Amino acid sequence: MADTPEPGASREDRLAGAGDRPDPATEAFVTHRRLLFTVAYEMLGSAADAEDVLQETWLRWTGVDLDEVRDHRAYLVRITTRQALARLRALGRRKESYVGPWLPEPLLTSPDVAEDVELAESVSMAMLLVLETLQPTERAVFVLREVFDLDYDEIAEAVGKTQAAVRQIAHRARAHVAARRPRGPVSPAESRDALAAFQRAVDTGDLQSLLDILAPDVVLLTDGGGIKQAALAPIVGAGNVAAVLGRIADTRSLAAAQVNGYPALVVRIAGELDTVVALRIDGGLITGLYAVRNPEKLSRMEQETSLHR
Repeated sequence: MADTPEPGASREDRLAGAGDRPDPATEAFVTHRRLLFTVAYEMLGSAADAEDVLQETWLRWTGVDLDEVRDHRAYLVRITTRQALARLRALGRRKESYVGPWLPEPLLTSPDVAEDVELAESVSMAMLLVLETLQPTERAVFVLREVFDLDYDEIAEAVGKTQAAVRQIAHRARAHVAARRPRGPVSPAESRDALAAFQRAVDTGDLQSLLDILAPDVVLLTDGGGIKQAALAPIVGAGNVAAVLGRIADTRSLAAAQVNGYPALVVRIAGELDTVVALRIDGGLITGLYAVRNPEKLSRMEQETSLHR
């Protein structure tokens, strides 16, 4: 008898468990599902929207004549990219009316994500915010080329451009991202050390220790989505940020977790998940703090998400 899919499994996973061997379309989709989710998430910064894109991809995939498809993976990535691009353009309109800063949806990631340094950097909160500054097609081209190493002809098919145009877009997007990404690679050990120092300073209320780990021009962004209390504008400067963090009540507990491939803090009040705080580190100092409080964005913090390139 085939294994029964776990509760909460996707429709495709349930179909895959319906018999001893799934049909070829389902088998191909399930095989590449983690990859497709990662593509969609990197383009959208939202796990909920990425899951919707996967459902749309599945529906279109079931109508494809597989005899005409030479490369299932490439074809599925093409469908996913097109659906994600359409949703990304719609999201842009929604974000214009978002209450306060918009931050990506944090993911509690599995250990293998942190082990893939390039993947971890590409899904970090800091990088996803850099990708937010790209135009939709630029973002798609950058993600497919720089993260997933697709050939230019495959990317051209996915975004509906010529190869020459895609090369130009890729060059422009790389330059844009290079000017805004963290100044140097951050090792897992450096991230853990910075997080531990930050956590100790906040836990103890040691203002000087907090100032020592914050860059002078550090920026704190808080995303409450109009549901939870949050600053409606960025908080800039070590003194201002430290003052806000110093007001964290004693009733809150802080714990380290792997979020989007990097160490981050999970804040709980009376045992209930309240906030996820991710860090951006440059030169050993914290230059960015991203606090997600919007409860609609915290559902993926209850179980690990495994990403794949």
